[in-house]
Order: sequence, then C-alpha cells, then structure tokens
Amino acid sequence: MAYGFMIEMWGDRALFTRPEFSVERMSYDVITPSAARGIIESVFWHPGLVYRIDRIHVLNPIRFTNVRRNEVKSKALGSSLRSAASGTAPLPYINTKEDIQQRASTILTGVHYVVEVHFDMTDKAVEADNPGKFCEMLKRRLRKGQCYSQPYFGTREFPAFVKEWNPNKPVSVCEENRGERDLGFMLYDMDYSDPRNIVPMFYRAVMRDGVIDVAGSEVHR
Repeated sequence: MAYGFMIEMWGDRALFTRPEFSVERMSYDVITPSAARGIIESVFWHPGLVYRIDRIHVLNPIRFTNVRRNEVKSKALGSSLRSAASGTAPLPYINTKEDIQQRASTILTGVHYVVEVHFDMTDKAVEADNPGKFCEMLKRRLRKGQCYSQPYFGTREFPAFVKEWNPNKPVSVCEENRGERDLGFMLYDMDYSDPRNIVPMFYRAVMRDGVIDVAGSEVHR
C-alpha cells in the first residue's frame, strides 16, 4: 500500500543553484525535486524508506533578486582528509578570514510550495518496519514542527518552514502562474547507485497552471 503526503513549504528566500554557473550563483526558477526531498528528510529520515516527489505546486509568482554573499573560495579535498587520517599529512583546514570572497547571487524571493510525495520501502528496512509506522511518524513530526536539522531552501542562510497540508483543502494558484510555462532542464536528483561514479539526473520541468508533474516527466542521465 502506497502512502502519499502533501507538504507545504515556504520561506523568504531560496537559492537552488544551477550547475552550469560555476562562479556566480544563479537559482533555478523553482525548487528542485532533490531539494524538496532533502527538506522532507530533515523532518523524518530512515534507511528503510526513500521519498519520491510526485508533483510540485508553485503557489507564489516566481520572483528573483540579486544579493552579494560571503563565501570561501576553497574546499577541503577528500584526498587531503584521507592523508591526514593515515598520518602522512597534517589535518587540512580553511581559514575563512583569509579565504573569504564576495560573490553575486541571483536568488528567489517569497517562495511557497505544496509538494506531493510518497515513499517506498528499501531493502534496509527491518522486520519491525512497515509503511503505516513510517506514515504516522512523519505526520506526527510535521504536525509538531519537529525536525532532525533545520530545513533550508538550497543554502543554510535561507531557512524553510514546513507543515502538513490538508489534502481536503484545494491548492490555490496565483494568476501569474496559470497557463503553460517551460522551465527547461532542471536537476532531478543524484544517482548514488555506484559510489565511485555519482551521476546527476535531469528532467524537463514544465509548469501547467502552477503544477509541475515530476512523476510524469522523463529523467535523463
């Protein structure tokens, strides 16, 4: 038996970085399925289940603004960490005072979504695990506002607020989002089936009357 949920997500700002812009950050027009999955996992995660995003309802008009953010220009390399762990090199570190730089970012403002999602059981579920148990745990955490970590929209500076959406309540669409709008290819998720070769997956996001049918879209690797 499949269990589906409607989860409301909103916040003042969001940044879902497009991978083709390597220096200055540019956000996608809407939340990506992988970002929506990450927000839900911050509320309730278990190795015995995996979330599948079905549809994304875009309630607010899509608005952009430009900001400048402080970022570090370096990152810790996995090879350096492995060398430090084996004792052949000192522990690497990043001095944010010396390594900081300002970068321009084009971000979203006033984001508001309703995400339709279901979950599937995985082979890591034990005998005591079952869909009904996970369903009640997720609903309880959503209603109480509990989370394992603070949900955020793309970057930690932009917190996300999450709650359960009443499935009997219609999802209203703003006039600006009516009609059909092709948002182009967007990141769908990352394929971790081979840890040595993690592959990004993309899909063609088309918004029709404020709704993106993620489940019905073709995924490209």
